Amino acid sequence: MAKAVKLADIAEKLNVSVVTVSKALSGQKGVSEEMRERIQKLADEMGYIPTKNAAGRRPAVKSYNIGVIIQESYLDKYDSFYWMMYQRVATHAMEKGSFTMLEVVSQQMEKALELPKLLEEQKVDGIIVVGKPSERYLALIREKTKIPTVYMDFADEGKTTDAVVSDNYYGGYYATNYLLSMGHTKIAYVGTLLATSSITDRYLGYVKALMEHGIEIRKDWHINDRNVSSGLIDDENMMVLPDEMPTAFFCNCDLVAGKLINKLQRQGYRVPEDISVVGYDNYIHPDLCNVEITSYEVDFEEMAAQSVAALIQKMSHGADSSRIHVVEGHLVLKNSVRRI
Repeated sequence: MAKAVKLADIAEKLNVSVVTVSKALSGQKGVSEEMRERIQKLADEMGYIPTKNAAGRRPAVKSYNIGVIIQESYLDKYDSFYWMMYQRVATHAMEKGSFTMLEVVSQQMEKALELPKLLEEQKVDGIIVVGKPSERYLALIREKTKIPTVYMDFADEGKTTDAVVSDNYYGGYYATNYLLSMGHTKIAYVGTLLATSSITDRYLGYVKALMEHGIEIRKDWHINDRNVSSGLIDDENMMVLPDEMPTAFFCNCDLVAGKLINKLQRQGYRVPEDISVVGYDNYIHPDLCNVEITSYEVDFEEMAAQSVAALIQKMSHGADSSRIHVVEGHLVLKNSVRRI
């Protein structure tokens, strides 16, 4: 009996991917008409027979073009966290037979309310928005875009679509409780409230932990780290150290923690001998800081997997859901905290 022709056999002869062959033979987007004709012709010549399921139909497997939109303020020169998120999204999408296209939205585009080109030119079947843009820009995307959408690393107030987020509130709570367990009662928080929902939620977890221990919430120990409108971290003009120093700082992300440690060291403080520091994300540029930072790790692998799965579900079944998927992380202990 002759061996059945597989998609991989056709792909090998044309030096293209199996996904490209699958999309061409199933009539999906993302393949030029010339290539589609070549694939179809070769498939006929080789005697390719589409696989059928028990009901005699071709499997309902479909590939999609997924757009990923990130605002440029989230791509600080040291902050590769969101690049890593995109890479994990792209990997999980490929495992599902789909492709991703990234578009970075500039501050000028956001202020001018210019729709991303991926959406304006209708190049994608669905989108994942990574990191929250301004409310006006988010409203524009909702108004002008009728394709399935998933938010990653934030959720909007109106719960208009599915969102996948880190457990920011309890992450902040656990990180602060760790400092308390190490004997610290004078703990400051570094992060501009309302700059992002993540920063605010992590602060609220910090407040909960202190309140449960009967510790006063001091305004002078809340330190801003960025401009709300631009979202850019400004450790030179902001992140002003208080007159009375705490024994520990909880920072809203590792990038800020690294910048804070550098500032502390320039002013003669040692970490952790004099001051302890805890971050969030467990992801930092290796050249930024000479101290390994204790941090609450975000499971961005699981966040990416859930974001892709939720979007494919919406694209496949037309589901108009608006669930919030909360992904738990865990504390990773390193060298930036001293017991007192």
